Amino acid sequence: MARVLICEPHNDISALLELVVQRLGHEPVRFAGGSLEGLDVDAAVVEPGEDTALRVARALRARDVPVLFASIYPPDNELLELRPVTYLVKPFPLYALERALQQALTPKPHPSAPAAVEA
Repeated sequence: MARVLICEPHNDISALLELVVQRLGHEPVRFAGGSLEGLDVDAAVVEPGEDTALRVARALRARDVPVLFASIYPPDNELLELRPVTYLVKPFPLYALERALQQALTPKPHPSAPAAVEA
């Protein structure tokens, strides 16, 4: 089970995002502000429209944590430079969030790991 940070300023939308994370079998972690130090998460869903959320996204990307953006605003270059897994513009179908989360949480092969060879 993965831990997914939810950084969304609106309680109703945050509750919906948490429900989607739980439905996929993961643990939602609501960001309540403050420091990210000691916060261990495997991915994050962030509404990047606020300075705090943008700070969270930058800190997580610096730790190579996958970030998904979900916003009412279209993407801009500053946000896309953070290389989000996806940028969903609200309203969006919930299956789009589910697919993006599954993609973000699927382990990637290590670049130095040998490729599997079938006989």
